[in-house]
Amino acid sequence: MTKRTFLTTTLLGGVGIVTAANYLRSSSTSTAMNTDTSSVTVRLLDESGNLTSPITVPKVVMSDTAWQARLTEEQYRVTRTHGTERAFCGIFHDNHKDGLYTCVGCGLPLFRSDAKFDSGTGWPSFFQPVAEENIGSTSDVSFGMVRTEIHCVRCDSHLGHVFEDGPKPSGLRYCINSAALDFRENGVKPAREKALFGAGCFWGVEAEFAKIHGVTGTRVGYSGGIKKDATYKDVCSHTTGHAEVVEVEYDPAQINFSTLLKAFWEMHDPSTHQRNGPDSGGQYRSAIFFTMPEQEAVARASAAQLDKAAKLSGPVTTEIALAGPFYVAEEYHQKYYAKHGGGSCRIP
Repeated sequence: MTKRTFLTTTLLGGVGIVTAANYLRSSSTSTAMNTDTSSVTVRLLDESGNLTSPITVPKVVMSDTAWQARLTEEQYRVTRTHGTERAFCGIFHDNHKDGLYTCVGCGLPLFRSDAKFDSGTGWPSFFQPVAEENIGSTSDVSFGMVRTEIHCVRCDSHLGHVFEDGPKPSGLRYCINSAALDFRENGVKPAREKALFGAGCFWGVEAEFAKIHGVTGTRVGYSGGIKKDATYKDVCSHTTGHAEVVEVEYDPAQINFSTLLKAFWEMHDPSTHQRNGPDSGGQYRSAIFFTMPEQEAVARASAAQLDKAAKLSGPVTTEIALAGPFYVAEEYHQKYYAKHGGGSCRIP
């Protein structure tokens, strides 16, 4: 029995008994995590919002159930079943704000507003993508015609089609569904930024982050799984694929994301696959769920640097992915060590 199970059983009675029973089950998990070993070469955004050099990243491959848990019904219909939204109905077809469009499925940068034009078709139209590497294409012969379908190269989300009737300099028209995109306006950044971190038992992880100057708020919860409105009992069944995570809110004027990552690596051993300290299983996996595209490049560079240092028992296994739904954990888990005392769950 782990320390977590013992404490939960002792302090929480019946809930703890359920937890203990679930812990003894097989640790095999129906998970939303990427199990595909293939990779693609893309360009991300650095901390300044500029494109990085080409970088190799894992493909994002999830089950239909996992996608349905992450996306709205309309997003799923468009991106996963090659649907098309009605003309002039998408939220971005008449969007004239300056900013960046990213993939709704995985956060990959796709288009900038300076390449957007009014095609009169009723769908967002662009004459070029942010980076050619980030767009994939296939031949679409549906509806008795031959068209070039385009998709996000990393997660294969259907975006729309590309036609050869666009303006100069490319002469192309990337006709995109709004439902396949997220948008962030240039110059509009929140005063507080957020990211989700999984490093084992979230009691100790929250306590560690709460000590850091510039961190303005923390909440523990569950993310990265396939069940909506997940509870602790659900997660402990080892069937939902969620990780125990801490939502960290921070002031970028006081601390940058790189500094948070340095603290994150020091809290746990990211080379132990689905295990941290005394706790094992997918819910305790090492994970970084980014909420801004710039965070991804920083996280991947930081993980690569840690790997290169070769000070761990093996390669870094940390999952780095776009944050999906975050379900706030039960109140008795919030600020647990502040309420009850105790050390952290980190390995001595």
